[in-house]
Amino acid sequence: MPLVPLRPLMEAAEQYNYAQGAFNVNAVAQAKAVIEMHETFRSPAILQGADLANAFMGGRVDFANGTLEDKKKGARNIAAAVKKYGEHSPIPVVLHLDHGKDFDSCVAAIEGGYTSVMIDGSSLPLEQNIELTREVVKYAHARGVSVEGELGVLGGQEDHVFAATSTYTNPLDAVEFIQKTGVDALAISYGTQHGANKGKNAKLRREIPIAIKECINRLGIFCALVSHGSSTVPQYIVKEINDLGGDIQNAYGIDVNELMAAIPCGIRKINVDTDIRLAVTRNMKELFAQKPELQKSPSIGGVYTLLEEKKSAFDPRVFFPPIMDTVLTGNVPDDDVALLMSRVEAGVKEAVGSLIVGFGSYGRAPLVEQKSLEDMIAFYKK
Repeated sequence: MPLVPLRPLMEAAEQYNYAQGAFNVNAVAQAKAVIEMHETFRSPAILQGADLANAFMGGRVDFANGTLEDKKKGARNIAAAVKKYGEHSPIPVVLHLDHGKDFDSCVAAIEGGYTSVMIDGSSLPLEQNIELTREVVKYAHARGVSVEGELGVLGGQEDHVFAATSTYTNPLDAVEFIQKTGVDALAISYGTQHGANKGKNAKLRREIPIAIKECINRLGIFCALVSHGSSTVPQYIVKEINDLGGDIQNAYGIDVNELMAAIPCGIRKINVDTDIRLAVTRNMKELFAQKPELQKSPSIGGVYTLLEEKKSAFDPRVFFPPIMDTVLTGNVPDDDVALLMSRVEAGVKEAVGSLIVGFGSYGRAPLVEQKSLEDMIAFYKK
């Protein structure tokens, strides 16, 4: 079926008390792998393209400097990839904008084919955040598109989102925010952090989602709570990268048991990006170590060169420029590129598969009510 909005997945997760992983993708092969892994486990799927992922998929290698036009082009490319593998899938598939920078970025994503968007006004004062989020909700809901907001500040860095320290979400502010904006989901700050350096033994303040859920349940309001910055940063993958010549230091994630303990407290969507980056980077480094003749390959040798030059990097976008046509379109010109993409897909599946099980979304696809954008337009009008 066509891609679906986020809200039906969140309603099912709320009803059956599990969480839905939401996985960031930056290449056609990654989108393919995420969908296939969810199909294997009969799980609903949420694929995320971050604001700067749209710039990258618009062809901007220097994606941090991407323009609105780049993001519009990239949104169409990501949507085309997700639709290619998701529209005829037996599972419901959502394409969600992660950390929309502003109103125009959300509009670009919706026009490009996204079925859900996040507007991140968390750096603004509460009233300005409410005003911006409400503006996006009005535009998106009129088109059947779900909206996620954010309240509270997560420390760390992910693309253009940076904060030196965290500010926990105030549950009373969260209730006011949800009431005044009408968002379908709310990302909260309760101890997670963006990036790979979350610190050892990070503990989540589960009393925050508990308090928010208690309040909105008493008021009869629906809003799914979202955990950003929730990559687990598997230490075995970090070690393997370093054993292969990488230089990744002080990389620690959120223990998966901490995340699983937050699910009964009301967390329904858990965002993961870094785990995929690490697994893909490890697999690419491993391929060139196992098959050194590929280091001089005319088509993928440039990827090896970047892996060697940037030993502390683990974002695949740093290494993908020599094969950008394949990244953007999925076209595979030769056997060397095909082999590299197979390793990319395997890395994605490794990172995603265990979390589908851990978060409890396996086997849940039949529980999601199949609502189209048109269905949601009518729903939101009520």
